[in-house]
Amino acid sequence: MKIELEVLDISLSIAKVKDDINLLHEVKDAKFISFTRTDEEISLVVDSDQLPNHDYVNSGWRALRIAGPLDFSLVGVLQSIIEPLAKNGISIFSISTFDTDYILVRQEQLQTAVELLSDEFVVR
Repeated sequence: MKIELEVLDISLSIAKVKDDINLLHEVKDAKFISFTRTDEEISLVVDSDQLPNHDYVNSGWRALRIAGPLDFSLVGVLQSIIEPLAKNGISIFSISTFDTDYILVRQEQLQTAVELLSDEFVVR
């Protein structure tokens, strides 16, 4: 059985934010929110049309979702997706959740990424 990938129908932005006090309230209507805080930074990935005003923003991303849930014992799934993209000069931004992984690619490289991955995966 081939792994399935789903192209999400939203444009995403990646931001480095300074303060998270009201952040989740500001993006509460977003379809996609990924929020990560470490001792060095706060990162936000969110629908581009829901992004609050921030200094460091990189827009124009699309996401491929691996159909899940994925078992934690699976090995190499993400690598099998990233490797053909890297070999063809497509950079990614990856996000892992409890159930699955998301691979973000630049909007202008989405079609090429889908074509490359369609040989090994079911892409819908």
